[in-house]
Amino acid sequence: MPEPHLRAADADRATVATVLGQHMSAGRLTVDEYDERLARVYAAKTYGELDQITADLPSTGLAARPPAPPVASPQASPARAGGWDHDPNSWRSWATTSLIVLVIWAATSLATWEFLYFWPVWVIGPWGAVLLAQTVTRRGDDGDGRRRLP
Repeated sequence: MPEPHLRAADADRATVATVLGQHMSAGRLTVDEYDERLARVYAAKTYGELDQITADLPSTGLAARPPAPPVASPQASPARAGGWDHDPNSWRSWATTSLIVLVIWAATSLATWEFLYFWPVWVIGPWGAVLLAQTVTRRGDDGDGRRRLP
């Protein structure tokens, strides 16, 4: 820690509280000792006071380690480096949307008692063609863009 006479920040107190929690989990502190020290941590004003609270405990190396960056899962990202990834629910979304636009077209056609221009083709057709192309081209992929050997 920096010089003992310097004032500590809330982040410094939180770090020491985390260290105390680790020591309690390891069995070095009882729950009562942990509660007492935790109260002292949040009452501490300087680095020296924080050092006194953990002086009799071994170092955990928490302050020396930088926080780990968040790792995004492959499913969380809709796009891959080579383009859009195939979503297993994309055909279900296409079918649901197709049904909705067909019902709207049919309802408006029935309301006017004549067949109106079949505009749902402009929603259903291109989207279905793209999904079909993705499904056909991804069939042999093993998930990372490479073809599987037979």
